[in-house]
Amino acid sequence: MTTATTQPGTDEFGLHAEERLDRDAIEALQLERLQWTVRHAYENVPLYREKFDAAGVHPDDIKTLTDVQKLPFTTKEDLRLSYPFGMFAVPREDVRRIHASSGTTGRPTVVGYTQRDLDNWADLIARSLYASGVRPGWRVHNAYGYGLFTGGLGAHAGIERLGCTVIPMSGGQTEKQVQLITDFEPDAILCTPSYLLTIADAFEAAGLDPRATSLKVAVCGAEPWTDAMRHELEQRMNIKAVDIYGLSEVMGPGVGNECVETQDGPHIWEDHFLPEIIDEQLQQVPDGEEGELVFTTLTKEAFPVIRYRTRDLTTLLPGTARPGMRRIAKITGRNDDMIILRGVNLFPTQIEEIALEQPDLSSHFVLELTRNGKMDALTVKIEPREGVEEADAAAAAKALQQCIKTRIGTSVGVELVPAESLERSQGKLKRLYDLR
Repeated sequence: MTTATTQPGTDEFGLHAEERLDRDAIEALQLERLQWTVRHAYENVPLYREKFDAAGVHPDDIKTLTDVQKLPFTTKEDLRLSYPFGMFAVPREDVRRIHASSGTTGRPTVVGYTQRDLDNWADLIARSLYASGVRPGWRVHNAYGYGLFTGGLGAHAGIERLGCTVIPMSGGQTEKQVQLITDFEPDAILCTPSYLLTIADAFEAAGLDPRATSLKVAVCGAEPWTDAMRHELEQRMNIKAVDIYGLSEVMGPGVGNECVETQDGPHIWEDHFLPEIIDEQLQQVPDGEEGELVFTTLTKEAFPVIRYRTRDLTTLLPGTARPGMRRIAKITGRNDDMIILRGVNLFPTQIEEIALEQPDLSSHFVLELTRNGKMDALTVKIEPREGVEEADAAAAAKALQQCIKTRIGTSVGVELVPAESLERSQGKLKRLYDLR
């Protein structure tokens, strides 16, 4: 018996028909699906009907893709105001699954899926995994959290859809993660990049070489991460680390994915999602300019979203490995994660990129934001790498402080803390602690 190397319904290169469409064909498909989505939302979701009517726009007004700009935006607050099921566009009995955010900053956002939505989601995860280099017949260790979070169950269905064997580990229990990776010999792992670092640390703590595992590919997402972090993961674990993009309000993981052959930012699966970039005045900007990423779903039945403001900051770029599908640059951060320090805007990912350039400092650090009188202050607490002499670590901390000042343009404090004293990621990593 031979193992298939491509997914069902694809060509000899493993690509679905939609992945092979040229730009004109993609845009024609997007317009057809946009018109359906706008009408579906208007006729079935009271909040959208109210917002469209207030803006003086009707589904009949959507005649070209540029007409999407006539539509009002959707925000996370809209979703919270409609809690729990006010945004559903199908009868409640037609909803086959419900997911929700943690709700740590207010009411959770609740999303629903019909059976067709779940089938499309599984297909898109399978497409994303294939783009990452995962192949049918592989064993895949899924360390995304299961439960109301979309990551675990969403990835699980896509792993099976691709024809792989799923190991449904979920997050946490890091020593057990090490044991199962050692014993089950998976070919790929899915988790957040920060948690993969935690797993690498746990291998070393157990006296095992993280570069000697069976893993070939890591599909990482659910938090912003830099190319410096990618390099760290690839070097420490002897793998290819590929970025999967998604968010619960739009679908979950699998909205877009990097292709392993280029690793140049996630291609958005534009047959299902219409992306835009907007500036601070909420105006659409041309491809190539940075701004906030906005999505309109094109095929979602239970939970369509119209011009959803993701808060993620990025740039739309031409497709490469999938020429008809545009890419996004790696997410630099979220505009609600931005720190304004003495008039300078900075993001935790900028600190991460600079910190990982210091060979005597570890990849484990946190940021503490405090206030001294009327002035805000930021301190980087960071661990030295294992085995580094105290004097060398102190010199590296001083160099890090100077690099941040030079490249970002503001002064921060850098504090060396003992090795293994900072909390390790068990899923999503909290980098910033606002103590003001």
